[in-house]
Amino acid sequence: MDLKFKNSKITGILTILPKREVLFEDEMENYNFSIQKSLKLKSAMGYNKKRIVEEGTTSSDLCVFGINYLFENEILKKQDIDALILVTQTPDYIMPPTSNIIQGKLGLKHDMICLDINQGCAGYIIGLNQAFMLLEQESINKVILLNADVLSPKVSKKDRNSNPLIGDAASITIVEKSTEETKVFSNVKMNGEGAMALQIPAGGSRLPSSPETAIMKEDASGNFRSKDNLVMKGDAVFNFVQTEVPPMIDSLLNKSETNKDDVDYYMFHQPNKFMLNKLADKIGVSRERMPSNIVGKYGNSSGVSIPTTISDNIGNKALNNKYKLCLSGFGAGLTWASMIIDFGHLNFCEIIEY
Repeated sequence: MDLKFKNSKITGILTILPKREVLFEDEMENYNFSIQKSLKLKSAMGYNKKRIVEEGTTSSDLCVFGINYLFENEILKKQDIDALILVTQTPDYIMPPTSNIIQGKLGLKHDMICLDINQGCAGYIIGLNQAFMLLEQESINKVILLNADVLSPKVSKKDRNSNPLIGDAASITIVEKSTEETKVFSNVKMNGEGAMALQIPAGGSRLPSSPETAIMKEDASGNFRSKDNLVMKGDAVFNFVQTEVPPMIDSLLNKSETNKDDVDYYMFHQPNKFMLNKLADKIGVSRERMPSNIVGKYGNSSGVSIPTTISDNIGNKALNNKYKLCLSGFGAGLTWASMIIDFGHLNFCEIIEY
């Protein structure tokens, strides 16, 4: 599905990372794998370090901390927030909505919209699309898009497929109306037939968590996990990304009448370095213009990896410069989404620690 938005812009991005840092080597002994093979895996996938929360920290904790940072530094005013969108796979509760919890903790006005969206790897693009749609309303001038995932507690420490890469993070993106004539091009696709390629089997209504779902079992590859843990069919996800994302990018470039070389950066979701390098080659862009350094520095924080990539690789340069970015997220759902957007002259673009 192709989407187009006018007269809207991003005016700031803040990424919030937990202070706790874990090295690949710190957990290597947990894997049913030789040291030599583990180090080879580290090199191929670009694993190194990741950031994970302390026990008890939730998605709302990271988001509230980040928004208060913007309030305290007089970058954002409470009364200016007309809508709050939270994209997360790790809500604080099944009920109530976590966006309402955040609104209450911050003491925001009642005359506003709070909205939770359950999306993962493509969640940043899905959230931006929703923010731009809200800005089409006369009464909405500024939307706060929150992306947050605290998935590390859901990953088995003995799962070498997922544990080395999963990190925790949150981001805050300010989206507002623009007095300049702007155009944003986006496309979104979903295939629920493949949804179970990325899943946490237990914990929902279909299979509530119980002592039985917490039992660890070994899979055919020697990984140990329970039904309460994240399970990812790596080969299926890799093939899906390599097959579906390149034609989506070609279509998006064509719809937006953008030449491949006119894009300054391809800021994509970062599952691992190997997958991104292969994707850059298949799309036909240089690996330098598709950064793949985030998963090795902070871990794969699902949809938050896109704003983290922007904050880390562009940062303060976005305050005075303008860039044409191609954004893309792909994974849980199965969902894949992309966007062409002019980006720059921001009020802030930085990373802070929680």
